[in-house]
Formats: sequence, structure tokens, C-alpha cells
Amino acid sequence: MDQLFQFLQQYIDYIILGLLGLMSIILFWKIIERLMFYKGVNVTNYETLEELEIDLTHNLTTISTIGANAPYVGLLGTVIGILLTFYELGNSGGEIDAASIMVHLSLALKATAVGILVAIPAMIFYNGFGRKVEANKLKWLALSKKA
Repeated sequence: MDQLFQFLQQYIDYIILGLLGLMSIILFWKIIERLMFYKGVNVTNYETLEELEIDLTHNLTTISTIGANAPYVGLLGTVIGILLTFYELGNSGGEIDAASIMVHLSLALKATAVGILVAIPAMIFYNGFGRKVEANKLKWLALSKKA
């Protein structure tokens, strides 16, 4: 148990923040791809609404999944950090250093903050892209009625 404690105490920040960093890189890549696609999409190139919808919604599931799960990844880091703090406190032999506890707890909370920072733009862009999908579908329907 002590080896696991030492491993987690040493690497949990890197693991959680690395995972959130990876999620933010993937998110940024998918957002840029969608922005470029929506900028150049021409609804008249699609014969059916289904074909258009497939292209319009591509990568939106990934963006939504990152937005929904990033806070939980951050929260996991916080919970593990708090568990490690209590474990260390329990093994301290009764010597309680309040300053050390506060430092450990504040560092544990940073994982939740980073998770929220990843989730907020993900959900903002997901909702904005959802509106673009609906607007382009309505545009296609309006043009198909004229034809």
C-alpha cells in the first residue's frame, strides 16, 4: 500500500493533468476542424438531408463527450488528492500540520478547476455548432422546397 501511495503522491498530478491536457488538445483539433467545415459547407452539394446531417454532426459527439467528462476527470484527481492527504495525515503519528494539509488540499482542487476549464469551452462550442447544424438543415430544406 505504501508503494501505491508513493506512486500516486508522486505522479497523480501528471496523470490527471496530462489526461486533461490530451483532452484539450483533441478538443481544440475537433473545434478547428468543425469551424473550417462550417465556414465552407455548401448545402446545395447534398442530395439528401441525411447526407448533410452526417457531415454536419461529424465530431460533435467527441466535443460533447469531452465537455461532459472533463469535470469528472478533474474531480477524480481531486478525490485521489484528498484521499492521499488523509492517508498521509493518518500515518503522521498524530502530528498534524494544518499548513501542510491546506497546501495538499488546495493542490488537489486544481484538478477540478482544470477539468472545468476544459469543459466550459467544449460545451460553448458544442452548443454553437448545434445551432449551425440546425441552421444548415433548415437552409437545405428551404432550398429543396424551391427546387
